Amino acid sequence: MEKGKFYLTTAIAYTSKIPHIGNVYEAILSDALVRFKKEQGYETYFLTGTDEHGQKIQQQAEESGKTPKQHVDEIAGEIQRIWDLMNVNYDQFIRTTDEKHVRTVQKIFKTLYEKGDIYKGKYEGLYCTPCESFWTESQLVEGNCPDCGRPVGKASEEAYFLKLSKYQKALEEHIEANPTFIWPESRKNEMLNNFIKPGLQDLCVSRTSFSWGIPVDFDPGHVVYVWLDALSNYITAIGYDPEGSSDHYKKLWPADVHVIGKDIVRFHTIYWPIILMGLGEPLPKQVFGHPWLLTGKDKMSKSRGNVIYTDDLVDLFGVDAVRYYVLREMPYAWDGTITYEMMINRINADLANVLGNLVNRTVAMVKKYFNGEIQRPLKMEPLDRDLIELALGTPERVAEKVNAYHIADALEEIWVLLRRSNKYIDETTPWILAKDPENHERLGTVLYNLLESIRFAGVLLKAFIPETANKILDQINAEARALSSLEGFDGTRSGKYVGEASVLFARLDEKEIMASVEKIKARDAVAMPEPEPLVIKPEITIDDFAKIDLKVAKVLSAEKHPKADRLLVLQLEIGPEVRQVVSGIAGAYKPEELVGQNVIWVANLKPVKLRGIESQGMILAASDSDSLKLLTVDMKSGTQVS
Repeated sequence: MEKGKFYLTTAIAYTSKIPHIGNVYEAILSDALVRFKKEQGYETYFLTGTDEHGQKIQQQAEESGKTPKQHVDEIAGEIQRIWDLMNVNYDQFIRTTDEKHVRTVQKIFKTLYEKGDIYKGKYEGLYCTPCESFWTESQLVEGNCPDCGRPVGKASEEAYFLKLSKYQKALEEHIEANPTFIWPESRKNEMLNNFIKPGLQDLCVSRTSFSWGIPVDFDPGHVVYVWLDALSNYITAIGYDPEGSSDHYKKLWPADVHVIGKDIVRFHTIYWPIILMGLGEPLPKQVFGHPWLLTGKDKMSKSRGNVIYTDDLVDLFGVDAVRYYVLREMPYAWDGTITYEMMINRINADLANVLGNLVNRTVAMVKKYFNGEIQRPLKMEPLDRDLIELALGTPERVAEKVNAYHIADALEEIWVLLRRSNKYIDETTPWILAKDPENHERLGTVLYNLLESIRFAGVLLKAFIPETANKILDQINAEARALSSLEGFDGTRSGKYVGEASVLFARLDEKEIMASVEKIKARDAVAMPEPEPLVIKPEITIDDFAKIDLKVAKVLSAEKHPKADRLLVLQLEIGPEVRQVVSGIAGAYKPEELVGQNVIWVANLKPVKLRGIESQGMILAASDSDSLKLLTVDMKSGTQVS
């Protein structure tokens, strides 16, 4: 039954480099959501694509001796290939260099300008090139970009600005009146308390210092700045036009959900809604900011040598094993973890042992005991009721979890049924029933129940591991494959014959796989760029250094700053005294990981207030463009460091 439309978008991938598996997770997640919604009866539309303008791309193209268009064509082609490799079944792949998008963005810019929501001014501030974001001094964390932690540079140029402040109250009221507009709730609280309520500053929406962007057609020299350009893709792709939108747009908009990474929630829940308010268009129904997929405890980065690429995973494990792992291991609100070893263990435990073994054993027993013919369930016993009731309740539980974006929990519900089915084999002992002709009907009933449970699992898995799900349904020769067929435990047709049993997932030899992984790491190590030359600040004398008072301090407690997601508030024990330090390390450490650590404290640094909380000194850390580690020592608190 048709349930209406469901329009989902991913964030469009930035065409600066080939995405790793952490980037690809979002597309897999979105694909699973859309496939399940389609099974539920929704008319779905799935938009994804690439973000192709900006200073960073222009610089990368120049460094590689290519034009920006040549650069983005290559990267966008690779991104689309990887999406296709992972069976991401999108309806449209938009590129922000598409002529239709370019023309519509120019119209959007002009419409907002003529309305007075965009005005011309001059920007003097601090700019982070990797994030393509401007910041004020007060927004920096320990002098660096609050988003990525990298250094910022001074920038001054003529620019156009979007009046965020004009719509601040309306946006705040919308978020508070629509509790599920921003999911998870922690992201909603962060946006309201850290960004909106303290006051919105008008947003720079044009640049003159580079040329790779959509020209502002009424003011030569200006190009549309990245966020107004990129965010608008969600409506330009489906036919929005300020002069008259298409029926397709009117049917699909507002989007039912924008699926994005947690690091760009601010842009999608502040800038984007205000752009839409200025255009007089409805806001999206929901923005879901998913967590990150980490390598161990760290973000993936080439400098750390811990990047895992999708192609390598598929070569080692296959498409559906990769899809299953990232969907199964990513929590709803917290970062997930991937390593090759963890993948091997998960595949062996879940896909080979539980799923593959169940299907193979069941089909083989039907072949062995009934020449492949599916029997009618003529002799039910009380033992069967537990399995049947579990199966009948599973679709609703899975749907409830999927609708709330708890995908890992939805898969666990399916595996509960699969594990119960394996236990049912042990309880009913078909191999013993087969020895007595009088148990013929009971044996046929047991195998029917197993086939029907497998059918339930196969149908429910179509959204998550579609190739494997269809193989399962083919092996049991299932005709009823729609989600709606799971309303009764009677979809398997007796008198039909099962298909051929084949191994769905072979058990993996960890030693063999890890030998291949070492070759991958060696390949990537060879491809690593030359290290940056050593940069040393101006010389100081020993007298200058002696002015700095360094002491060992023990972390007594740590908690998140109430007004800044990237700051932690630490209470430090220094000998008999306690001092408070506010540090921008929340991206690298969870509060509970710090308690008990002995760190190095700069004791005589002048106290400052960071987002309203006093910081009495600072603690030392080592960092590069991708990582940050505190300097810790095995010495008692109060010890002098020299």
